[in-house]
Order: sequence, then structure tokens, then C-alpha cells
Amino acid sequence: MTKKERLLLLILACVNFTHIMDFMILMPLGPQLMKIFHINPQQFGFVVASYGVSAAISGFTLAFYADRFDRKKVLLFAYIGFVVGTFGCALSPNYYVLMSARVLTGVFGGMIGSQVLSIIADTFSYDRRASAMGVIMTAFSVASVVGVPGGLYLANLWGWHAPFFTIAILGLIIIALIWFYVPSISSHLNAESAATKKMEVITNILKTPNQLRALALSTIIMLGHFSIIPYIAPSLVSNIHYKENDIYLIYLVGGLLTIFSAPLVGKLADKQGKLPVFVVFALLSLIPIFLITNLVPAPMYVILSISGLFFIFSNGRLIPTQAMVSGVVTPKQRGGFMAINSSVQLMAQAIASSVGGMIIIQREDGYLERYNWVGYFAMLMIFLSIFIARKVRNVE
Repeated sequence: MTKKERLLLLILACVNFTHIMDFMILMPLGPQLMKIFHINPQQFGFVVASYGVSAAISGFTLAFYADRFDRKKVLLFAYIGFVVGTFGCALSPNYYVLMSARVLTGVFGGMIGSQVLSIIADTFSYDRRASAMGVIMTAFSVASVVGVPGGLYLANLWGWHAPFFTIAILGLIIIALIWFYVPSISSHLNAESAATKKMEVITNILKTPNQLRALALSTIIMLGHFSIIPYIAPSLVSNIHYKENDIYLIYLVGGLLTIFSAPLVGKLADKQGKLPVFVVFALLSLIPIFLITNLVPAPMYVILSISGLFFIFSNGRLIPTQAMVSGVVTPKQRGGFMAINSSVQLMAQAIASSVGGMIIIQREDGYLERYNWVGYFAMLMIFLSIFIARKVRNVE
């Protein structure tokens, strides 16, 4: 890997770090926000879902234009809007303004993920791509180790607004890094692509079963993943009386573990094959999903061990998934397809978090009932994803 490639991955990882942290920090703040704004789990699920819905719509719209522009310019435009939206979240005085700010942030955030993945796919060949994806996925780990614990510390110190102010200020620095150090990514542009009909990205997907299977894989994975994640912190606090001040330990331990596991999984997927590695980690992830959604009061080391396994195995199945999905289209079509894929993922996240909120019932004493039902739903989705993944083919 060259010095320029390492710098590019570092900047894209920074983009992902702030993008992921903006989304992640909301979930452990759930117990606080439900008390401050006097909202129930279903309303909190709607706050989480609002970001996903708006991001899905903007990502879908971007699909018709993504391959007509330099990928750097699209990323810069989207990231600037994301930072503005995050400032809006930081300044929100009540539930409804926060919901509106999350929608605005989602509009621009929905464009970021697909552009990061498209830039990686255009820069790294398929046989090196999972390794590059593994590096980018460490942003999730750093967000868990540094971002979420740090954000929760700031929230306890100065209120829940503080983490969003911090993310937005970091975003201003990253905008400068993108401007000066990310190279132009325009090899996909030519006379033919400029003349491409807007609806071609959709017609290509509809007439290509392989692309439809890739989108189905992304959808099913997210339905399983995000049906349980938003409610981990609230269930720990309400059901097993885990202290709110200790929530950061879940993310700290899980993030530390995935900092080491994510790059190894990427290299393993490139060496042993994306599908076999995906299947192994998908099956392994069923274990912590069952345990998390059926938790009873237990020592802290037991809870941290279970959540640590959840982080490792869930992260491990996402890395080969991203590499497989990026390989079902040619570079000329990749920006549009990845935008559609991002849109589908975000919509699935929104649906999953809303489904979880509708299934769970909060008793008068605060206990969250039927979280185990959500776990069984998630396990079914992950199990189903294995059968879909077997049909996804690389075309590069």
C-alpha cells in the first residue's frame, strides 16, 4: 500500500469516524433523552429512524447523479451538509427540533457512506478491497473506544448537546483535510457516462438479478443488525439495572476488540474468500444476539464479554459484506449503485429500529418487555442473509 493510499484511507476513516459517531452517540444517550424529553421507547425509535429515512431518500436521489461527478466533490458537498446538520442537533432545545435536525443530518449523511465505499472500490482492486474495508471499519472501533465514551463523558459533564458540538467541530477540520488531501476521483467519467440516462441506474439493477441479490443482502443484514442495537443501552439500564454512567464501558471494550479484529478480518477475507468469512462470522454473531436480548442480572465482566463478542462478530460479518456488494457492478456504474445500496441499508435501519420500538413494551416500572422477541427476529434475518450471500457474484 502506497503512502498516498494510506493517507486517503486515514482521511476516509476520519470521515467515517464522525459520521458513525454522530449516529452511534444517540443510542447510548437513549435513557437520558427519554427522561429529559419525556418520551417512550417507540418515540425514541422514531428519532433514530428519522435519520435513516431521510438518509435513505437522499441516497436514492443521489444514485441518479453520483456517477456524473468527481467523487471527491460529491463527498465534500455531502460532508459539509452533514456538519451543518450536526450543529443543528447540538442546538436542539426539544424533541421535535431534535427530530428535525436528525432529518437534516440524515439528508446529507445518506450521501457520505456510498461515496466513501465508491472511492475505496475505485482505488483498490477486488483482491485488496476487503483489507481496505477493514481499515475503514476501524473507524467504527475508534468511535466506540474514544468517541462514545468521550461523548458520554461530555454529556454527563455538560449535557447531551456537548457530544454533537464536538463532532461538528471535528467535522470542520476534516472538511479541510478532504479539500487539500483527497485526490480527484474521476476515472469513471467519460463521454459515455455523461450521456447516460438518469433512470439507467434503476433499470440496470432491475434487469440484473445479481445486483438485486446484493441489495437484498444489505437489507436483510441491516434488519437484523439495527432491530436490536438502539435498545441495548435502554434494556441494560431498565432490565438489569446497569448504571447509566457505565454504559460507555460496553462501547469501550467492544471498540478496543474490533480495532484489532477488523483489519485481521479484512485480510482474512481477501486471503480465504469473502463468502466463507462472512458465513462464519454471521453464524457466530447469532450467539451474542441471543444472549444480549435474553440478559438477566449478571456481573459486569459477563455483560462486557457478551457485548464484546457482539461487536467482534457483527463487525466481522459487515467487512466481507461491503466488499462483496461493491463487486457486483463495474466502476462506471458503481457510484449510482452504491448510493442505492446505501439508501436501502439506511431505510432498512430505520425500519428495523421502528420495528424494535413497536415490539418492545415498557412497563410502569420501566422494564422493557419482549426484547427477546426482537432478538429472535434479528437472528432470523442474519440466518436468512447467509442463503442470499451465497448467490452474490463478483463481476469485476
